[in-house]
Amino acid sequence: MSTIRWVYVPCPSAEVAKSLAKAVLHARLAACANIIPQIHSLYWWEGEIQDDAEAVLLLKTDDAHLEALRERLLEIHPYEIPCVAVFTPDAVNDSYAKWLISELG
Repeated sequence: MSTIRWVYVPCPSAEVAKSLAKAVLHARLAACANIIPQIHSLYWWEGEIQDDAEAVLLLKTDDAHLEALRERLLEIHPYEIPCVAVFTPDAVNDSYAKWLISELG
């Protein structure tokens, strides 16, 4: 079975996260998207500490679709330098994994 991947993508707003999610779902690059509508982020940018509200997009895909998903997100994300971080969950129940793989085609 293909390896399940979770892709973490901070976004400037929940609306942007939803737009990105729909784009990659329609392309069948992800089977599922979760949006955490508000997080508080502090980070260095252009020599200063920034203090911003953001949203998190969490996408579920597999290793077969991962590179195409990453490339598409980097093309359409509004940030100059977006974070597209990939995680491999230690364990995913079999029925969920089978569903996810089947939705990716």
